[in-house]
Amino acid sequence: MKVENLSIIADGLAKSFGSVNAVNGLDLNVPAGTRFALLGPNGAGKTTTVRMLSGLMKPTRGSASVCGYDIISQKDEVKAVTGLLPETPGLYSKLSATEFLEFIGALNRLYGDALHDRIDALLSILGLEGRRDDLLESYSSGMKQKVLIASTLLHEPSVVFLDEPTSRVDPSASLLVKELILALAEETDTTFFICTHMTSFAQDICDIIGILNDGELVTVGPPDSVVEAAGAYSLEEAYLKIVGRRVDRAALLAWR
Repeated sequence: MKVENLSIIADGLAKSFGSVNAVNGLDLNVPAGTRFALLGPNGAGKTTTVRMLSGLMKPTRGSASVCGYDIISQKDEVKAVTGLLPETPGLYSKLSATEFLEFIGALNRLYGDALHDRIDALLSILGLEGRRDDLLESYSSGMKQKVLIASTLLHEPSVVFLDEPTSRVDPSASLLVKELILALAEETDTTFFICTHMTSFAQDICDIIGILNDGELVTVGPPDSVVEAAGAYSLEEAYLKIVGRRVDRAALLAWR
């Protein structure tokens, strides 16, 4: 299934939970080195898509490959070449940042000087070098998110899946996440697959936008093309037009 210069290929990928179709016939090609944003409202199927593509969840039907590896028959290889930051990750709060990253490194078979050099570099980039030996339980939610981002990038994956990466960080940390993604994209061929409902974040850093609604990929293309095709003035307006979300002002004021 490997196709040159494509990091992710999905062909009719679908996942059902009983009678509920969480993802319905997803067809998608993501070129290597792309910053791809999957936009969609809560419940659209974004997280389910990421779980399937990262080898954590078996699809009901369809197929997909990541870096040439089949997500079903070669899921261990998929996990080795990808990094995943889920929307609600867990941390071992009784460990320091360094200890936690050493633990993650060991899971990825990284040891010795190479591991510690990588930890030093990531903690420095994220502004955490001064807190590296403090227990994670003393960290703010934004600082914990930075450590989780570091753990996702630690083994230098070819494809990085980020599910709502700025959901628990302040504006300055959100800007740092953007800059980190852009810097890595410029220096490496890393592919970023970012699930978000924040149109401004997606527009600032992504080459390609896909909009998922009710389990179906309803549009995909460069941000400007998506905006133009929707007859909108901004990606936010285009997104709202496409997913059909409108504020019913009359209903909101009906109590008056």
